[in-house]
Amino acid sequence: MEFQSITNDKKEEIRKLEEIANELRVSVIKTLTHAKSGHTASALGLADIFSALYFKFLKINPENPNSENRDRLILSAGHACPILYCSLAKKGFFKEVELLTFRDINSRLQGHPHNNSVPGIENSSGPLGQGISVGIGMAINSFTKNLNYHTIVIGSDGELNEGQAWEAAQFLAHHKIKRFIWIVDRNNIQIDGFTKDILDLGNIKEKFKSFGLECFEIDGNNMQEIYLALETILDIIDSPTVIIANTVPGKGVDFIEYKFEWHGKPPSKDEELKALESLEKNIKNAN
Repeated sequence: MEFQSITNDKKEEIRKLEEIANELRVSVIKTLTHAKSGHTASALGLADIFSALYFKFLKINPENPNSENRDRLILSAGHACPILYCSLAKKGFFKEVELLTFRDINSRLQGHPHNNSVPGIENSSGPLGQGISVGIGMAINSFTKNLNYHTIVIGSDGELNEGQAWEAAQFLAHHKIKRFIWIVDRNNIQIDGFTKDILDLGNIKEKFKSFGLECFEIDGNNMQEIYLALETILDIIDSPTVIIANTVPGKGVDFIEYKFEWHGKPPSKDEELKALESLEKNIKNAN
């Protein structure tokens, strides 16, 4: 399947989404530095995808966060929650100042998302691999109740080490779960090294296809590719779809990019200043 072409009005939307993605990265850095704890690499790498979803494609409304027909976004790789929290805050689900409570005792914004802790969070996550199954349950609810919302699950390549992920893939394909999109953050790192060294995943796209799943591969840090992929794939309502999004861990901050050591490491105050300078330089270059 070919993605649709880009028009001038879409180019302007894409430019704005790129700006929002950079703003989200700034917010992630400030949030993690203040907390002195949390996962940096994946949160920065996923900023473009979260920008496109929350500020263009998801049917959600902070004024009515529990609408029965809202789209559901499931963060299966829960350690990437800083980008989820920053997106929800910027979208208006809660005040951005609350981001400075991240990982505090009794904060609503814990190190892994907790269902219903703040509006807009759809699942509790922590044990990797389970979010896909949670999303399948929500998707089944959609078509059994004659609703028409989409379920989007965001997982990681590292969590494909979990057997439950592949059981879910088999179930998805066999039952042709409708309006279901599984985005795999393919950043090639996990907590203790590169995925190829810990447990080589091989050709992920071919594996998903061997289960009978429709599978696309995109540059997860290229907003035009993300935009066109989501625009096309959201029209596929009768079967599940997998998007392998190749991302750069730590995207936008030069001294963090590609380094697995930043999987679960927050910036220090000095590193925060350097990171913000790096992001500011990217914004100027984009303009």
